[in-house]
Amino acid sequence: MATFDLDFALNLIPLMLKYLMVTLKLSFLSLIFALILGVILAIIVDAKVPILSFIAKVYVSFFRGTPLIAQLFFIYFGLIQIIPMLKGLSAFTSAVIALSLNAAAYCSESLRGAISSIDKGQMEAAYAFGMTYYQGMTRIVLPQAVKVAIPTLVNVFADIVKGSSLAFTIGVTEIMATAQSEAAAQYKFLEAFTCVILVYWVLSGIISIIQSRLEKVFSKA
Repeated sequence: MATFDLDFALNLIPLMLKYLMVTLKLSFLSLIFALILGVILAIIVDAKVPILSFIAKVYVSFFRGTPLIAQLFFIYFGLIQIIPMLKGLSAFTSAVIALSLNAAAYCSESLRGAISSIDKGQMEAAYAFGMTYYQGMTRIVLPQAVKVAIPTLVNVFADIVKGSSLAFTIGVTEIMATAQSEAAAQYKFLEAFTCVILVYWVLSGIISIIQSRLEKVFSKA
């Protein structure tokens, strides 16, 4: 019966952490783009913009209803067949696009729910002061909605971090790719993937702590 090689695991973790910045960069870029697109989608749906509202709902349904890895493969391996200019798209950029598009669907639903929770009288008051829908939304409603949505948005970021582990399937060298490579080289799969689980578990714990701090800050604001 094989034993757990502790020395291999202890040596692997520092090696994996060298690529932690790749995982974090991938995750933070994806979060930024997801939030921008998520806000746009949420406002389009809330404002019931003709045609665009329907497209936004279809978008959300598609990206929430299909596996992230399928979306990643579709963008990296599929789109280049119909859009030749994407042939030079790097694996990292493809991963950011896939993670952003996927997370945007969840961000938009989170923000839309938060917007709906804000008293409708505030928007009516904005209209009474001569504001447009866009002004009332960006100056009054959306800042409050973001505070309400903070817990779920942080959860979306946690999902992005975990989802970034799939980037190794298209050649991005990050935490998972490093573990997979070392495990295959020395046939230490148990040790390697134990390390992977522990690293992502710690990252999730740190994100949870940040979430709690943010909730306290915004509750006092």
